Amino acid sequence: MGEGVWQRVAGMVWIEMLGWLAAALNLCAYGVKTMLPLRMLAVASSLCFLVYSVVNSIYPTMMMHLLLLPLNSARLFQLLIQYRKARRAWQEEGTLDWLRPLLRPTYLADGDYVFHKGDAPEYLYYLDVGSVELEEIGVVLEAGELFGEIAFFTDARERTLSARCRGSCQIMRINENDFMRLYYQNPAFGVFLT
Repeated sequence: MGEGVWQRVAGMVWIEMLGWLAAALNLCAYGVKTMLPLRMLAVASSLCFLVYSVVNSIYPTMMMHLLLLPLNSARLFQLLIQYRKARRAWQEEGTLDWLRPLLRPTYLADGDYVFHKGDAPEYLYYLDVGSVELEEIGVVLEAGELFGEIAFFTDARERTLSARCRGSCQIMRINENDFMRLYYQNPAFGVFLT
């Protein structure tokens, strides 16, 4: 008899923990800033809530997550398709021609700095012609590369490296407001940056 009681208690603890996990996943989904992790967390949360509500016969919660699970799964599937399309387009074309209407050209001479380490981020950059060195790490960016996005996502909101032109450069730039709006409203662009 004692063994049966312990099995029931262990089963209850497991189900209770599943309920807490579902709640934690749901809270995390509300805290993320981009759609892909939000949908992934929402699907995981709905699965946990479904099992929890079925075992405990909580029918309103079960019905809600029976509806939310296919909705979030479909949205997640759409985002993954956009992700694949964005990656494929980048691999095939190697350019951001679709972004060009939002970009403004800037011309810099050899040795000019695009930005310095510690600067506040004002723009995201696309290197159209020339090459740019990220001085602190010795990486050289070539034409067709996007750079400068990391500073928008750091807690300090500042440039983490200095970027300096090696030869004359044509650099296309997009301001912070347009960049952030595009990042949050266009999942394909957000996925492209990840």
